[in-house]
Amino acid sequence: MTMTIMQGVLTIAAVVAGTMLTRFLPFLIFPESKEPPRLIDYFGKVLPYAMTGLLVVYALRNTPILTGDHGIPELIACLAIITLHMWRHNMLLSIAGGTIIYMMLVQLVF
Repeated sequence: MTMTIMQGVLTIAAVVAGTMLTRFLPFLIFPESKEPPRLIDYFGKVLPYAMTGLLVVYALRNTPILTGDHGIPELIACLAIITLHMWRHNMLLSIAGGTIIYMMLVQLVF
């Protein structure tokens, strides 16, 4: 099933409007000259860690610990991510390095 030209234009307009709303709304609600509520400051401090924990649990939820290689490549990759991040404090380097190490282990070793 294909979209008509009008449906495509409306879809793109809806995506643009949604993106602009989510990008600009926080700056309109909490201008730089005004102190944000304490709850927003709290969320800004705890949510990045909560989301990181959620992503770790999601990524490792199906790791086989009782069969096969017992999750050894996943464990090595997680340790590499932690080590890289403690060494360089660079999230992009940590994630990319861990992913590369994991893929090399899965493709070449295990």
